[in-house]
Amino acid sequence: MIKLFVGLGNPGPEYEATRHNAGFWWIDALAAELKVGLQPEKGFQGRVARASVHGHTVWLLQPQTFMNLSGRSVAALARFYKIQPDEILVAHDELDLTPGQVKLKFSGSHAGHNGLRDIHAQLGTSDYWRLRLGIGHPGVKAEVINWVLKKPLAEQREAIDTCIVRALHSVPALMAGEMEKATLLIHTAKPPRPKPPRPE
Repeated sequence: MIKLFVGLGNPGPEYEATRHNAGFWWIDALAAELKVGLQPEKGFQGRVARASVHGHTVWLLQPQTFMNLSGRSVAALARFYKIQPDEILVAHDELDLTPGQVKLKFSGSHAGHNGLRDIHAQLGTSDYWRLRLGIGHPGVKAEVINWVLKKPLAEQREAIDTCIVRALHSVPALMAGEMEKATLLIHTAKPPRPKPPRPE
């Protein structure tokens, strides 16, 4: 059962539309869906919202520490509310998936993602859930930093936004602890195919 939904990104208007903030975009969409507003909470070094869904309390969090210190914020909130690592889902940008792809994963390595790296360190475990939002790869490792800190092309952003909306359909299952059902919902949802042109 997921009790804490985290979205990773960098704070500040200059980063708002960059690929590295895909996790923030997902949490914004979830907050809108649950009709709650994220508010700054100094004690948790992040923007936080509390929602009640079918009698269950869930928390939404956007760490405001900058990406490489995200774990401080996640661990502070989780410890305060006694939320276990396997009750946490972290939405983040994923280089290994193309824009429009989204995958749910439990545990595993941080694969060089600085936000996940710090969450691993601060929680003392990798046993939490991740929602991997595809942003594509520049093709050259040396270009990765520039890539994640730039805005996606319009069609890429549209594809990412579409997969964010699709992933929201899994939230009731995630909250209910129906992780197999949530995984199925996320992994079997396909992006809409372009319609063939009509014959003249």
